[in-house]
Amino acid sequence: MQKSLVLTDADRAAINARACRELFMAVLAQGLMGLVAAAIAGIVAGTAAATSALLGAGAYFLPNALFALRLLINVVRSVRPNPATFFFGELVKLFMTALLLWLIWYYTQAWLVWPAVLLGLILTLKGYLVLLMFRKLS
Repeated sequence: MQKSLVLTDADRAAINARACRELFMAVLAQGLMGLVAAAIAGIVAGTAAATSALLGAGAYFLPNALFALRLLINVVRSVRPNPATFFFGELVKLFMTALLLWLIWYYTQAWLVWPAVLLGLILTLKGYLVLLMFRKLS
């Protein structure tokens, strides 16, 4: 016979607080990695590359931060999680990223440095790895 887990209000509050803190830290790490990408691109290839890396980082960071904000609002409001809503939010986030990348290309073709855009995008995408690395070190 399997016992069901019963959470107290204090348990739920502790879980929600941890979820909010970790979500905030993940978004912060991604933002910092975007800035690192811009610094690397700027040092290696100049101002246009640094700006391109920031644009690439922002193309993922902005939709991701908005999605994280939506998740935080649901946690604070104690909305019951719905997997379909989560996956729809992920789909919207991916489409927003693709749209932003297209807009970046459309309006900045003359000076855009694509390797730097990709560096900013990839480092921002993988920003959460910084958190994993520091968690293992501590």
